[in-house]
Amino acid sequence: MSCNCPATGAPNRKLRLTDGMREILDGYLPIEQYGLIGNLHTAAMVGMDGSIDFMCWPEFDSPSVFCRLLDKNKGGHFSITPTHTAATSKQQYLPFSNVLSTKFLCEDGVGVVTDFMHRPRPKSRSHPHMMPWLVRSVEVIRGEMTFDLECFPAFDYARTTHTLEINEVKDAQQAKPKRRAAEAENSVFQSVFMHWDITEQNAESFNGTERAVFTPKKLSHTEGLGQTSNIADHAAQTAVSPMDLRYVVGCMGGGSCPLVKLTATDHPSGLGQGVTSRFTMLEGQRVFFILRTTPDVDANKLQAAGATEEEVSAYLAKYDPPMSMKYAETLMEDTLLYWLGWIRSCTYFGRWLENVERSALILKLMTYEPTGAVVAAVTFSLPEAIGDSGRNWDYRFTWVRDSAFTMYAFMRLGLNKEAKHYMEFVRRLCREKNADGGLQIMYTLRGGREMPELVLSHLEGYRGCAPVRIGNGAADHLQLDIYGELLDAVYLYNKFSQPLSYDEWVDIRALVDYVCDNYDQPDMGIWEVRGRRQNFTYSKVQCWVAIDRGLRLVDKRDFPCHDKERWRQTRDSLYEEVMERAWNSELEMFTQSYESSEMLDAAVLAMPLVFFCAGTDPRFVKTMRRIMLPPHRGGLTANNLVFRYNAVETDDGLSGEEGTFSLCTFWLAEALSRASKADITLLYKSQVIIDEMIMYGNHVGLFSEEIDKSGKHLGNFPQAFTHIALISAAYNVNRALKSNKPAASSS
Repeated sequence: MSCNCPATGAPNRKLRLTDGMREILDGYLPIEQYGLIGNLHTAAMVGMDGSIDFMCWPEFDSPSVFCRLLDKNKGGHFSITPTHTAATSKQQYLPFSNVLSTKFLCEDGVGVVTDFMHRPRPKSRSHPHMMPWLVRSVEVIRGEMTFDLECFPAFDYARTTHTLEINEVKDAQQAKPKRRAAEAENSVFQSVFMHWDITEQNAESFNGTERAVFTPKKLSHTEGLGQTSNIADHAAQTAVSPMDLRYVVGCMGGGSCPLVKLTATDHPSGLGQGVTSRFTMLEGQRVFFILRTTPDVDANKLQAAGATEEEVSAYLAKYDPPMSMKYAETLMEDTLLYWLGWIRSCTYFGRWLENVERSALILKLMTYEPTGAVVAAVTFSLPEAIGDSGRNWDYRFTWVRDSAFTMYAFMRLGLNKEAKHYMEFVRRLCREKNADGGLQIMYTLRGGREMPELVLSHLEGYRGCAPVRIGNGAADHLQLDIYGELLDAVYLYNKFSQPLSYDEWVDIRALVDYVCDNYDQPDMGIWEVRGRRQNFTYSKVQCWVAIDRGLRLVDKRDFPCHDKERWRQTRDSLYEEVMERAWNSELEMFTQSYESSEMLDAAVLAMPLVFFCAGTDPRFVKTMRRIMLPPHRGGLTANNLVFRYNAVETDDGLSGEEGTFSLCTFWLAEALSRASKADITLLYKSQVIIDEMIMYGNHVGLFSEEIDKSGKHLGNFPQAFTHIALISAAYNVNRALKSNKPAASSS
């Protein structure tokens, strides 16, 4: 039985926790008040008020279903929030996992919303496949608490209308868990959720008697993402499918059960109805809500096609299993064990361990499992400055640069499996090079080349910061630095992970030849400026790195190289060229480019990190000390936070200012540790910078791209580049601190 329920307006409610938290920023949460969950295919951002305000579905670069982060009225959201006006909230990840817990506390009670996307338990025989579901657990662990649920999807970047049906669930039934006490005592789930006693003999649960089905209208767009000849990209980037919301209720101790009733409710956006529910829960009660793509499963069709009854049952169990409290608990336990098993492979045990492990977990979460590609950020068009600067970009793609650095970070932590997976992706890219023999700077997660940029003018942008862009127009930029970053990662992969094969060497050799032929070309640089091409110093340094690592591979592995002497001469002449043309002897600093001879660029902090020069080289030390000056004195550092360049004075093709760049701040910390061999006080300074940067991370250890003058996060979030730089800085500064430890007394 199904019903198109009469719509109601939003119910009259008092000011709630969510309203108060958003009031300061006119309906938006600060970027840093979000945590991230995901399943290596897509991700969702969960606010401290219990609202999912951003989720692309079913993959990272698919159209958004919830996007209130970029338009408070039209974007869509899925919130579960206490009605109590004085409730406070705390948010944390469960230990060693990407399962996110948001706790609400008030005088009358304490409630917890736990969010995750399922990952299968390692080597599980009973449940080996992933259920692509968004799961939200709501429970009360003290007293009583009333919650408001709102689920208002806005399909296809809020461009598509949808219909709502609330269907009766025919197989809703009551069931008691049959778990043995011995099993419960050994359960990770039991050990984490001590307040949820699954050994309770009188525990009961029942499936919800209804489900909400959202069916979007099919639209075809003639421009923007998805308009590509790549079949896999087209399928993912235009995916708009029906979704349904179900729930299962748990009642503890034989007491009463919470009453959950989904009500069709109009939404001001006019895109279609959502559902709301207000329900009160007592201590020991629990509800799981599951949002998923509605499975296209029809038992009758399967049987008509010749499937046996057993085959039909197995198929339904895999793609549309019956819901129960035990099944929902198993999904959570699977997910916890998956993340725990993964992070246990980490071999780093130095300073800032908790922050390093969190960064590793986030980088893994941002890895696209089918190909091994790493998404630069899970969001699009979060502004790099509040206002009308237009610095809003789509980062849901894989940059050669970011992915190479990620491979380096994983190898430093002993996570070589991920490095190997990405090398397979690199091998594919190398075999599909551009017509001129080079690589594109970025690709889709499936290795596609087309990502046309489009402005979504119907969305107002985060805090009114338009434009909202999808796709990325920088895809065809020439950025020569990517070859150095890639070759450095490949060199380290050969050294620390797995020796290169001959076929891999042939691909790498062709890339070094390309660099030798093109290193003298001006490009758009690491910062992807939208202005004129220049001979950026960082690009030249990385071209040197590419050739140098090629030569090292020849020497280490005795690979055949007929142009070895040409490579060596090119590398050496390029080194001297940088020292001559990128050095300003009057200002005593390395400049941003050969053309911008008075401009400073924090990217040159990477020089000793890639062994272009020693950290103690007088030229580098003078440049670093100038960068550490405040902007009004010609530097790039304010409050120990580093700007990538002076956005007002630099011709980057854009207007306005931007925040400090977190990557550059971590690079400064690492560069200081390299320079400390000549001045030990710089090592202390590097430690202070890392400690302070960690302080700027949000409550669950996530970092965005930039930090503004007031300490707020700016730009896409979380940013892979920043977490990579944290791992690298922590690893190398920790090593420097250990090597400079005072000798033990002999007395």
